[in-house]
Amino acid sequence: MTLMTGLRHAERLAGLVCMSGYLPLAAQAEAERHASNRDLPVFMAHGTLDPMIAIARARASRDALVRLGHPVEWHEYPMPHSVCAEEIEDLQGWLRRALA
Repeated sequence: MTLMTGLRHAERLAGLVCMSGYLPLAAQAEAERHASNRDLPVFMAHGTLDPMIAIARARASRDALVRLGHPVEWHEYPMPHSVCAEEIEDLQGWLRRALA
């Protein structure tokens, strides 16, 4: 949901955070992106053991965003569909840079 709505948002955002998610309707993203967020930075993190959303789907979303010109900071963790301390630390660093 974050990726789908954030890319289409009319006002400039500082960035998007996608944890254990993917970009639905990726094929339509380029045409539907709002100009104000065409180069929006993205933090993506995903568990390699996620039974809810396959890691391949998340990687494909990452690749689609990179092809569209978004700087994506990508992280994988050996976890299921959850959150780990390392992920929170990585996100904290990204947020500090994105919001500086």
